[in-house]
Amino acid sequence: MHTRRSPHRSRKARTVGAAAVSLAALLMSGCSTGSSAGSASPAAAEAALTPLPSTTPAALTPYYGQKLSWRDCGVPGFQCATMKAPLDYAKPGDGDIKLAVARKKATGPGKRIGSLLVNPGGPGGSAVGYLQQYAGIGYPAEVRARYDMVAVDPRGVARSEPVKCLDGRDMDAYTQTDVTPDDQRETDGLVDAYQEFAESCGARSTKVLRHVSTVEAARDMDVLRAALGDRKLTYVGASYGTFLGATYAGLFPTRVGRLVLDGALDPSLPARRLNLDQTAGFETAFRSFSEDCARQKDCPLGTDPAKIGPNLKAFFDRLDTRPLPTGDADGRRLTESLATTGVIAAMYDESAWEQLREALTTAMRQNDGAGLLVLSDSYYERDADGGYSNLMPANAAVNCLDLPPAFNGPDEVRRALPEFEKASPVFGEGLAWSSLNCAYWPVAPSGEPHRIEAKGAAPIVVVGTTRDPATPYRWAQSLSRQLASARLLTYEGDGHTAYGRGSTCIDSTINTYLLKGTAPAEGKRCS
Repeated sequence: MHTRRSPHRSRKARTVGAAAVSLAALLMSGCSTGSSAGSASPAAAEAALTPLPSTTPAALTPYYGQKLSWRDCGVPGFQCATMKAPLDYAKPGDGDIKLAVARKKATGPGKRIGSLLVNPGGPGGSAVGYLQQYAGIGYPAEVRARYDMVAVDPRGVARSEPVKCLDGRDMDAYTQTDVTPDDQRETDGLVDAYQEFAESCGARSTKVLRHVSTVEAARDMDVLRAALGDRKLTYVGASYGTFLGATYAGLFPTRVGRLVLDGALDPSLPARRLNLDQTAGFETAFRSFSEDCARQKDCPLGTDPAKIGPNLKAFFDRLDTRPLPTGDADGRRLTESLATTGVIAAMYDESAWEQLREALTTAMRQNDGAGLLVLSDSYYERDADGGYSNLMPANAAVNCLDLPPAFNGPDEVRRALPEFEKASPVFGEGLAWSSLNCAYWPVAPSGEPHRIEAKGAAPIVVVGTTRDPATPYRWAQSLSRQLASARLLTYEGDGHTAYGRGSTCIDSTINTYLLKGTAPAEGKRCS
């Protein structure tokens, strides 16, 4: 699945990476056990992440002792550096991986507290880009005054030896692949697309593909903590960034400073359950959109909220056989898959609902798919010249390494379709087939579902939004029960994640925690 923050809010976070509708995949698309049923064994589900030794191994001392050489990086107010980490922590003598780091120094007034590391999610979202485009200029002024704002692109992402797979034109074809196959020919076409994508990643990213796990990225964060001169890590992670932050806490509980995990994942669930939960989450968000749309004079889906879902599904079905023109310079038409991606992209943030209504109106009444294509392109991070960021390659690489695939073949997907379609009559079929992508990955998974307890850690704030489409609220509840020192902070509202999205209650609570170390009372709720 994907779980990044809304692509409509300063390019923050996202959901699963598969073919056309790989939304549920952008978060944890490869998260189950090795069983063909895709459900974790009791032992795997109950196992807790084991902390690493508190002393630094001698072989890692050069990495922990490195001094970062800061330089101007072309963005006013920001500095950049390159950090080295072992490609393989089990064999640190086998070579390095170079990671891109950026910071904006504390502006004052007030005494500097330390470094605040941020991550927007994905997996595959650029933390450096997020820092420079949003966090370093958009976080509350009082937080930026007291902290050096810092980000590192995780290994395999953006500027940190990125995973590479298909080129632009091939990515265009991949994102248009039909992920609601009607017959064996279309099923074979979908499988071929997944296999081609996986093979291209294996061929073009041989060095890094086995070493982009969340555990390795969390270990890199500890190296960065030391290089920055901080005794403990202060961190705000959104969406998948909560899994990264929780993993850090599980590995290094005594080095936890002030951690905010906003839009939390549940690391104890297998992939199929994660993808199913996320499918239900998008349905919950869509129902909120439907109720809002029905109240608007310009809703192209009707005035009865109960009929908006069936009307949208009927529109998708028409696109399956008759894609719409878009005026795209590269000749792309609006397929069912691209339209579905565009709609799901707008579910991340209720501020995008008006744009979605306008795009649907243009498509359904004027046979012009340009508006929905814009939404889809924003989700996939496709630029006007036809180039893509490495979000989707990195997303698949991390997800498929972290946990075994949700499904091992088309027959398993078919058997699961009723459950997915029950979870979401509109999106269920596409999201189920999108969960198949890791079945063809060229590298075996290295992880399993597990609990994260982080016993001995300082208080950790876990934030959950009640109608979050990409990280359902129950995941925040579960993670807060697992973490020994967690405090659950609830936002009663719509959209993906909560901090910086308009709730004074949420923002002031988190700001107080970051600035004073005072965690919220357990069970605090905001709206």
